Amino acid sequence: MAPDSKSSNDLLLHNSLRSISYKRGSLQLLDQRKLPLETVYLDIQDATDGWNAIRDMVVRGAPAIAIAAAFSLAVEVANFKDFNGTSEEAASFIELKLEYLVSSRPTAVNLSDAAKKLIEITSNVASTSTMPESVFQAYIEAAEIMLDDDVASNKAIGSYGSRFLRDQQKIVPRFSVLTHCNTGSLATAGYGTALGVIRALHAEGVLERAYCTETRPFNQGSRLTAFELVHDKIPATLIADSAAAALMKESRVSAVIVGADRVAANGDTANKIGTYSLALCAMHHHIPFYVAAPLTSIDLSLSSGEEIVIEERSAKELLHSQGGLGEQVAASGILVWNPAFDVTPAYLITGIITEKGVITKNNDAFNIKDFVEKAAGKSTA
Repeated sequence: MAPDSKSSNDLLLHNSLRSISYKRGSLQLLDQRKLPLETVYLDIQDATDGWNAIRDMVVRGAPAIAIAAAFSLAVEVANFKDFNGTSEEAASFIELKLEYLVSSRPTAVNLSDAAKKLIEITSNVASTSTMPESVFQAYIEAAEIMLDDDVASNKAIGSYGSRFLRDQQKIVPRFSVLTHCNTGSLATAGYGTALGVIRALHAEGVLERAYCTETRPFNQGSRLTAFELVHDKIPATLIADSAAAALMKESRVSAVIVGADRVAANGDTANKIGTYSLALCAMHHHIPFYVAAPLTSIDLSLSSGEEIVIEERSAKELLHSQGGLGEQVAASGILVWNPAFDVTPAYLITGIITEKGVITKNNDAFNIKDFVEKAAGKSTA
């Protein structure tokens, strides 16, 4: 990517709800803890700032986490006054920083996947160049390409998902979709994954209503997804997490579509805590349950969800209001179990919507590895 190109020098999202504002040498992240009442951007100057922003939930959502981490290091190396080292030492510096950033949120595979790709790119440059500046330049350009790729990927997910739902339910003129957590512009580079499918359905005039859960304890649904839906003037209704089963029983949900932080090779999917409960309810009520995620969320190195590391969050998020930021609301001395994610078994999942198409089952099982291999040479929609 040419350094003087528009997308390289000013990678601002084409959406007023941008969570990442980047210009080469500077990075601001929207503090999503303060939404929807305040819009505050925090300056990120290096990888340490990026690590803290990700860990403290300033930025969240697997795709956005990966991009924010990559950009935090891009800003750091772009602002180096001098680097006293070889090209190999520059590549080693980047590798160590990326490994540090991956430790901020270990469940989301997009971050580790991006780190591996960026490490490979910089290592290749170091092997052919004696200039450390060349390594840093290659890293910055590769990180910047990630943002444009993510937006294109999300729009393809929305297109494939909308088309697939309409093909599967031809007798249903309009859809009411239930989603969980936040998977929109605030969780990605722009547009969204599961919320991208909802946006596509709305744009095509076939969305009856979007239902979003509050998504306790951090309330990403009520604070962020509801905010995006209202902003885009999409017909939407907020429900309590515990109201989902009752909503399904009343036949008000055509499909459930959620995002993913990591998908194992067999289709088991880690996503925000509460996703597993929704999948069980959906199966009981004979409602299709879809996961919408880019191929970067698929981890073929894991045979099943049993191998996915589940991050546990601070007890304070349950003991205090506002996801831990407000006053104490629980009894002092009570023990807390606060996993950030749960794993939905593949047998509960109808299909996995990706930027290369929808992965469906053959003989009640996903063949994700075969799909990924076949999609490798296929362009996005």
